[in-house]
Amino acid sequence: MGYADQIFISMCRDIIDHGVSTEGEKVRPKWEDGRFAYTIKRFGVVNRYDLAKEFPALTLRRTGIKSCVDEMLWIWQKKSNNINELNSHIWDSWADESGSIGKAYGYQMQVKHKYKEGMMDQVDRVIYDLKHNPYSRRIMTNIYVHQDLSEMNLYPCAYSMTFNVTKEKGHDKLKLNAILNQRSQDVLAANNWNVCQYAVLMHMLAQVCDMEVGELVHVIADAHIYDRHIPLVEELIAREPFPAPKFWINPEIKDFYAFTTDDIRLDDYQTGPQIKNIPIAV
Repeated sequence: MGYADQIFISMCRDIIDHGVSTEGEKVRPKWEDGRFAYTIKRFGVVNRYDLAKEFPALTLRRTGIKSCVDEMLWIWQKKSNNINELNSHIWDSWADESGSIGKAYGYQMQVKHKYKEGMMDQVDRVIYDLKHNPYSRRIMTNIYVHQDLSEMNLYPCAYSMTFNVTKEKGHDKLKLNAILNQRSQDVLAANNWNVCQYAVLMHMLAQVCDMEVGELVHVIADAHIYDRHIPLVEELIAREPFPAPKFWINPEIKDFYAFTTDDIRLDDYQTGPQIKNIPIAV
């Protein structure tokens, strides 16, 4: 069994058995039929993944690694807020007629800020510091920008990455660790999707900055399972998991902006059947 499966099963079991229901409360999301989408949730879920030991892809069902990496690159590499530059349709419900999701996600990553070293956006600042100031405790991104929230079609869910570099005895290379902060997460639809996205991001940044990957710590303020998802989750976590897959990243790529989805791969990725037609609350 992969460690990601262990974490997922334990988290879902804890939410279902010990979570708090929002039924009857004033909630924003609704189902397609107009009914309110209630959840059962846990506050302050913290999961840790040692990327040096294995890649945290769920095997209970398949995570579409190419699609989730495409979305991550759309935000971090293309720094885009337009769905026409994205190869999936997961953002269609939040886009306007031009394809824009407003001043959200990639829009915030491409805004340049003035530093003493010059003008840089958030991504370039992270890469600069990892290369030149690796022991800085200020290497982070934040896309939850309050003055722009009214112009975002969806407030950011995964909103901040904080990077921290360590060096262990007997190791020649520095180790890249990170904390992913998420204000809210639909556990069935998005948990492993987000984990895989940011695990790949860490592998990419570590490679271009000549580091090894370390720990990804995922902090979720509101980890929830929607009411209509509970039977699906119960069936999913009752499955027999498989061993974790092997992660491959193209070793030739040394420029973060040169990566494509073809430069990563999961080998020996054996999984249970996909859950189709998961209802999504909007």
